[in-house]
Amino acid sequence: MCGQENIEPKETAWNMLTHFFKDLMHFDGKFFSTLKWLIARPGFLSKEYMAGRRNSYLNPVKMYVFTSAFFFLVFFSFSKVSDGGIETTTINGKTVQEIEKMDSAQFADFTRRINREDEKADVPMTRTEFDKYKDSAIRKSGVRITPTGFSSRAEYDSALQSGKKKHNWVMRQLVYKQLDLNKKYNNDSRLIVRAFMDKIMHSLPQMLFVSLPFFALLLKWLYFRNKKLFYVDHLVFTVHFYIFSFFAMFIMYAITKINNQLDLGIFRLINFLLFLGMLFYEYKAMRKFYLQSRGKTIAKFLLLNLAFIVFMVLIFGFFVIFSFFKI
Repeated sequence: MCGQENIEPKETAWNMLTHFFKDLMHFDGKFFSTLKWLIARPGFLSKEYMAGRRNSYLNPVKMYVFTSAFFFLVFFSFSKVSDGGIETTTINGKTVQEIEKMDSAQFADFTRRINREDEKADVPMTRTEFDKYKDSAIRKSGVRITPTGFSSRAEYDSALQSGKKKHNWVMRQLVYKQLDLNKKYNNDSRLIVRAFMDKIMHSLPQMLFVSLPFFALLLKWLYFRNKKLFYVDHLVFTVHFYIFSFFAMFIMYAITKINNQLDLGIFRLINFLLFLGMLFYEYKAMRKFYLQSRGKTIAKFLLLNLAFIVFMVLIFGFFVIFSFFKI
């Protein structure tokens, strides 16, 4: 427009840098002050948000994204999937744990039988020799999620076409997945189990994110008589509770990692007390936010958590199936 000052629509690198640090410090200041009120006064921030007093506190969605991202960044950085699940694999009908508990005579008879079946000398193995055999056997066994023993898709398709096998659609998909996994990981059951567990572990953020609106919906049902509260109000309460839970779980996780090195009973006790503290915090937040009597709050607290546990079992089952077909 005529007479308007001609301003260069670009900014210097210095301006960009100073704006970044101003925004960062502004975020940090709000984050820690909000966290202080979140921990010290359960339910307080949710009531403040409903009352419209929001400028002094960090937006709950921003805070949820930050705390969840930080928690899972730390969790995934220090949590690795081990081969512990392989102990359930059987060798000649015995698990690794059962074999390790055998006395000398039982172990000698067991390993002698393995050598006979492999058409080797009828002599027992030493523990060292068996460890090498065990690693080889486990790695070459693949996974067996169906009672079928086909080695390829072509072999299985041939059996289906000839009528030797009559499987429904679900069984066919399971057999195909079993064959594909064994082929992809070269029949190495350790790699398959590790990939499966890693997939489940990395599904935890999605599980919690999916559970959040359901938790709020449960609150909506439990407090359906309160016409002043809308679903979004229950959602804000849930977000604040989840943020607190991430903070508490971070402390519990840090204590667990320390205790893995020290193995002191006091740390396990502290974690147990922190878990009880999370439950007490949830009760106090419900009591302060919804302003009902102790008896009604306790009853709804129990119903809420029971229904939520059932939902989490179902959602975990879904993600287990989803993870299996995604590896």
